[in-house]
Amino acid sequence: MDLYIDIETVPVQRPELRSELAAAVKPPATLKKAESIEKWQQEERPAAEVEAIERTSFDGAYGQVCCIGWAIGDGPARSLVVADLSAEEEQRVLREWFAAIKASAAETHGRRPTFIGFNHLSFDLPFLWKRAVVHGVRPPVWWPSDAKPWSDHVFDCMTAWSGLKDRISMDRLCRVLGIPGKDGISGADVWPMAQAGRWAEIAEYCASDVERTRALHRRLTFAEA
Repeated sequence: MDLYIDIETVPVQRPELRSELAAAVKPPATLKKAESIEKWQQEERPAAEVEAIERTSFDGAYGQVCCIGWAIGDGPARSLVVADLSAEEEQRVLREWFAAIKASAAETHGRRPTFIGFNHLSFDLPFLWKRAVVHGVRPPVWWPSDAKPWSDHVFDCMTAWSGLKDRISMDRLCRVLGIPGKDGISGADVWPMAQAGRWAEIAEYCASDVERTRALHRRLTFAEA
């Protein structure tokens, strides 16, 4: 079973963790004079605190999943999206998605799925696993924890193209291979969209990334040659 996945994430939402991260922000080590440090505290610290919090959208210990997109084989791309930014909503999405993919795997008589994504070995899979641990939501027993690129049960389109040391964006690789790229929205837009409550658009964007991932996988494996 080929399981194509993509996730969208947002920064940490828990107030106590946001406060903790903000308090940990320090002036640059290059600032030595008291007046320079004080000026930085007044003029630049607020933006530095915001940056520290927003960076957690890449950190599964702090950030949250706001949408999970997936497709199975030739089936339609689907997505589960939160209704708000609460921890309860993230937990619900994780539970429902794990249940959905377990049900699909059951139809293959126990065959373990192959998880296919774009940079999902470094991001999507570990992020989902960490959020599952945080919420106490058990993943399927065949979840590829700490999977390596050479595992039989994962395929990372970015690694397949660029190798272990280099990187390429999904949009750029799509355009190189003549596959329709991203249409004016990128992952950087997800947090502003979430703040505006544009959940349907986030769900559509995530599902479209799943479609792009499937198209890339088929080109990279010569499935349509």
